[in-house]
Amino acid sequence: MSNVKLPEIPEKIAQFVDRAERDCLEAFARVEAVERANTRKIIRAFQQERVSGRHFAPTTGYGYDDIGRDALSNLFCHAMGTESALVRPQIASGTHALALCLYGVLRPGDILLSAAGKPYDTMEEVIGLSGEAGQGSLREFGIGYRQVDLLEDGSVDLEGVLRAMTPEVKLVLLQRSRGYDWRPSLSVREIDRVIAAIHEKSAEVCVMVDNCYGEFTDLREPQADLLAGSLIKNPGGGIAPTGGYIAGKKRFVDKVAFRLTSPGIGAEVGSYAGGYQPFYQGLFLAPHTVAQAVKSAILAARAFELAGFQVHPNFDSPRGDIIQAIRFEDPEKLIAFCQAIQACSPVDAEALPLPWDMPGYQHQVIMAAGTFVAGASIELSADAPIRPPYIAYLQGALTYAHGRMALEGALTTLAQKGMLSL
Repeated sequence: MSNVKLPEIPEKIAQFVDRAERDCLEAFARVEAVERANTRKIIRAFQQERVSGRHFAPTTGYGYDDIGRDALSNLFCHAMGTESALVRPQIASGTHALALCLYGVLRPGDILLSAAGKPYDTMEEVIGLSGEAGQGSLREFGIGYRQVDLLEDGSVDLEGVLRAMTPEVKLVLLQRSRGYDWRPSLSVREIDRVIAAIHEKSAEVCVMVDNCYGEFTDLREPQADLLAGSLIKNPGGGIAPTGGYIAGKKRFVDKVAFRLTSPGIGAEVGSYAGGYQPFYQGLFLAPHTVAQAVKSAILAARAFELAGFQVHPNFDSPRGDIIQAIRFEDPEKLIAFCQAIQACSPVDAEALPLPWDMPGYQHQVIMAAGTFVAGASIELSADAPIRPPYIAYLQGALTYAHGRMALEGALTTLAQKGMLSL
């Protein structure tokens, strides 16, 4: 623990951020237009499903005929534009949701093809690219792996993907967000272009999108066979306390449901004694909360660009996720930034984040996350692997006001430490 306190913001810093904010107004207007359209879509979905107080009630036991659970899944079908959805508090994380999809669809002798380069760090042990033997990776079940790296401009190497698609390839994975990479997120338009080309070559192959961090940043979601994500990211709106979702074509969602519970039972069971109101309310708030996070990321991009740092994406670039990458080139600056974000948090502000060996990651990671829901990256947080070129990945903010305040605090801290000059 430390005595780190919310810093007083010098007038010079506030004026500097004011300037950055003025530059962002046009980009903000585009984000707010997306928010309005997605909010309308969600309200229509609630009305079509006739959501009422009875859907929020807790349930116990097997959960047969759990109307709250089933209506919530139907809402996600509307939100994601899919035939079917599986929304469960029992899905512990985004990685868990992704793993369920892979284990549900793939069988021994099949090959998983990653079409957007190396997947996010936590997927490496699921696939069997790293980690100890005996943990039940795909590799241990005789499932192969291929990877096609992105092109230099960050787009999908579609020709390379199609060449890699032999008959053994039964699932193609696309990661929408940048993860821990200095690359653009994949747009819905590009993802759909890739999906169409893959299906033209093989109509039966499952194209799966890791949708984490991307939901509601666009007017619609990718038209994939499977979409997967976490409810403590975008679609939970900062309210959902846990959980994940899988959405897509019914024949694939059913396979995943059999993996979640057991063959022959699938999505028919599963109760939740905590009650479903936070999941419904979180989905309702999600378009607004995501807009707050995206606006915070846009401001961070402009402010740190003006302060002399490389950022990705630029403040006025198209965005397909809520993540803002800031390149520090120095581990001490990176650590100071993350610690400053923590100090500006509403929860655990006195904690001092330090790099540590986090399970599932290949390098030490520092994570700043003073969140109401533990680890919720739709709330303002910053994390980074401790490796050159020392890039911080900033995401979330339940309110834009908090996002701006934290950026002012981070700039103040760095200036006080002599790490930048404005």
